Amino acid sequence: MPDTLYLLSTIAVMAVVNYLTRAFPFLFFPDGKTPGWIRYIEISFPPVILTILIFYSLKDTDFAHAPYGLHELGGVALTVVLHLVFKNYLVSIFGGTIGYMAMVQGWIF
Repeated sequence: MPDTLYLLSTIAVMAVVNYLTRAFPFLFFPDGKTPGWIRYIEISFPPVILTILIFYSLKDTDFAHAPYGLHELGGVALTVVLHLVFKNYLVSIFGGTIGYMAMVQGWIF
């Protein structure tokens, strides 16, 4: 069991890092204007991450043997449908993950 000083120092480091992440925009963009390249990253980053997650989740799928990747493809399809309906990446990712886990556990199909 860690001692008290270790736990307190861990909490202090987490608090400082949390504070710095919140202060970052004000320290580096004091005029309040967000640079164009930051806006570009803000717009393009979520679809890129979602695409990487989809390819990563399908990389070890065996389409030659039963169930022929149906659970994985069902999870991807659910993710796409949720995103088209709600236009929210968190809903898409969490909903697709929950749907996939339900299929793998046998609750669905």
